[in-house]
Amino acid sequence: MATNRKIISEWFHQYSNDIYNFLVYYTGTTDVEDLVQETFIKASKGLASYKNKSSPKTWLISIARNVAIDEARKKKNKIWKQTTAFDEQNGSFQSQGTTPEHTVLMNEDKQQLYNAIMQLKKNYRDVVILRGVKQFSIEETADILNWKQAKVRTTYHRALKSLRQQSGLEGDDL
Repeated sequence: MATNRKIISEWFHQYSNDIYNFLVYYTGTTDVEDLVQETFIKASKGLASYKNKSSPKTWLISIARNVAIDEARKKKNKIWKQTTAFDEQNGSFQSQGTTPEHTVLMNEDKQQLYNAIMQLKKNYRDVVILRGVKQFSIEETADILNWKQAKVRTTYHRALKSLRQQSGLEGDDL
């Protein structure tokens, strides 16, 4: 039991920020601390089922995704459809602008892209967040979503096409 606590503690220190950022994107809110905690509680309880088929981070992200889905069901509202203000300080859409005008324009573009992502259907949104925003590999994304790699490739391609049509962005802007 002590070794399980040690493993979960190490994983918490290594991956809690990644889990937090994923849940921010996935839920559309920055109030996800309880979900992060629930993710690691579930991981602790299910550590015996972890079979090293994927990285601990991938396994934890899949747990976090399920925790977020469960939370949405409990509240009986679709939190992933809500387009709340994005917390620039906690997300990876950090602006690299050098002038205040450039920063404002970049933030508006990123907010527009974020809102467009949140309007996608659930499967598209999941794969865009994991592949496009969080930069997971096809294999990691397939593990998290419990899909075949071919489905990840196809769904990601279709999601990007839908996102481009919906937002009016060109391919290089995504």
